[in-house]
Amino acid sequence: MTTTDVPATKQGATRQSAAERGVRKRGERSPLASAALHATLIVASVIAVFPVLWVLLTSIKPAKHAISTDFVKEPTLENYRYLVESTSFFTWFGNSVLVAGITTVLGVFIAATTGYAVSRFKFPGMKPLMWTLLVTQMFPMAILIVPLYNLMGDLGLLNQPLGLIITYLTIAVPFCAWMMKGFFDTIPVEIDESGRVDGLNPFGTFWRLILPLAKPGLAVTGFYSFITAWGEVAYASAFMVGDEHLTLAGGLQTFVTQYTSNWGAMSAASVLIAIPAAIFFLFAQRHLVAGMTAGATKG
Repeated sequence: MTTTDVPATKQGATRQSAAERGVRKRGERSPLASAALHATLIVASVIAVFPVLWVLLTSIKPAKHAISTDFVKEPTLENYRYLVESTSFFTWFGNSVLVAGITTVLGVFIAATTGYAVSRFKFPGMKPLMWTLLVTQMFPMAILIVPLYNLMGDLGLLNQPLGLIITYLTIAVPFCAWMMKGFFDTIPVEIDESGRVDGLNPFGTFWRLILPLAKPGLAVTGFYSFITAWGEVAYASAFMVGDEHLTLAGGLQTFVTQYTSNWGAMSAASVLIAIPAAIFFLFAQRHLVAGMTAGATKG
């Protein structure tokens, strides 16, 4: 059978199939490009993992080898034993859990309610409110330490967990409220209307219908609020003094003085501090990407 005997439809299908194969071939990476991509990913992974690995290895080195370039030399758990037995690490840890936990709960609640109100309702001062939340993110933390310190002193909140919680909320809530507003914009308004038809008030609609659909956004808000309070150093060092009041961030600074630096104990503490953050991330990770993407679709 010659080519001219093939039906026109089959010839068209053959040409289309060949064209599709050509497109796929053109879209494929060359071996050189594939090798370069994998090499870049490997280098980026090494750069990302190396600091964490180096801190971990330093934490199991004896004091005399703490700043040596050897990866593993005379490994020991002495730094961890010193941290547990000779410092107030568990007191610092408890203070950090208290501050970070309350900051996370309050930050999620305030950001979610604020974002929902701005997304669904029109009220006087709405735009100035959102602009205020946005402008507060433009100020570096360093220039706010003195005015916040004076304010907390006037209110009697220095050296108090409540003062630190309020300070961290001023950092976490503005960003999270903007993000939650964008996330709530992606949820259909018809759900709110159906709630009102069923007799729910606005808060009941928010709590029973909208909030369960906002789990990805809540996960991102919770993670950001937790990390803000867990790893912050400047405010924790300025507002809290005394071993019984320090958080983990402030406690780490006690290992570095004008004359000595206990790098082994600091590294061991850093490893232990990272564990709760890693656990929190593992629980929230399946919602993080969806929440950050949804929150960025509308403003």
